Amino acid sequence: MKLVSFAIPCYNSAAYMRHCIESILIGGDEVEIIIVDDGSQKDDTLEIAKEYERKYPGICKAVHQENGGHGEAVNTGLRNASGLFFKVVDSDDWLDEEVLPKVLRKLREQVMAGTPVDMFVANFIYDKVGQEHKKVMRYRSAFPEDRIFGWQEVRHFMLGQYILMHSVIYRTEMLRASGMELPKHTFYVDNIFVYQPLPYVKRIYYMNENLYHYFIGREDQSVNETVMIGRIDQQFRVNRIMTECCELSKVQPTKLRRYMFNYLEIITTVSSVLAIKSGTEENLRKKKELWDYLKKRDFKLWLKLRTSFLGQGVNLPGKVGNKLTIAAYKLTRKFYGFN
Repeated sequence: MKLVSFAIPCYNSAAYMRHCIESILIGGDEVEIIIVDDGSQKDDTLEIAKEYERKYPGICKAVHQENGGHGEAVNTGLRNASGLFFKVVDSDDWLDEEVLPKVLRKLREQVMAGTPVDMFVANFIYDKVGQEHKKVMRYRSAFPEDRIFGWQEVRHFMLGQYILMHSVIYRTEMLRASGMELPKHTFYVDNIFVYQPLPYVKRIYYMNENLYHYFIGREDQSVNETVMIGRIDQQFRVNRIMTECCELSKVQPTKLRRYMFNYLEIITTVSSVLAIKSGTEENLRKKKELWDYLKKRDFKLWLKLRTSFLGQGVNLPGKVGNKLTIAAYKLTRKFYGFN
């Protein structure tokens, strides 16, 4: 059995996927690299995936599927995973070749000791084009370092500090047990990926090393604000799924419930602000429908979201209120870690 299965969702990724794959090959026979071609048509993504499968049999696996979007590519990767642990690496990102062996060594030690964790966390770097000093997302203020711990020992998360897809490695069977199934043809599903499994996570380990390089710079990236407004229906869909995937009031322990609420609050704020920034009556109606849905589904959760600082901020009345919301958003997004 492999130690870690790495899933690489690829869609017309020929220009950069080799760098991603090569950065993981440093793991040798302990790793499995599942290269999922999500119905690419504009380039030779599938041919490159098959090339690596031929060149590295037993390590690289090429899987082709009809186009289903990033989420379905992650689902396919998980279905094909044979490793004890599972990690997603986007095809334009890469892993640090010095840090990856350290991570694999620690995971191996835990397995050999009979103490495999449910969630392994490492830092990631915002590798933004043209930016000399790269921002690093660290977790040392929130997590104990270099030992196994549970949610009760988690300290306070700072503003803008969240567990993201880039920072987590999940135990494969725990992830499957959570019932997570990402929706097809939907962007922003990475929020579901790092949210839905959390109540199933009991044992955590944090390594204060910069493992993942998150590339930012392509104009067509899903995190581009203009692109996000164009895909606002998908943002709302993810928002609803996150609300439905668990009954938040019953999540234990309290520290985990508080963290999950704060994350949901941020996602709902982003959905609302994008609708306001779009300036269209249709999107403002969809924003209202989202908040009405939250109220109908879980009144206590709605009330808590609605009366929170961010919830009040995105529900100011009238055009003047919308302008104030946008102004406040511009001032605070760098602290909260918005797009």
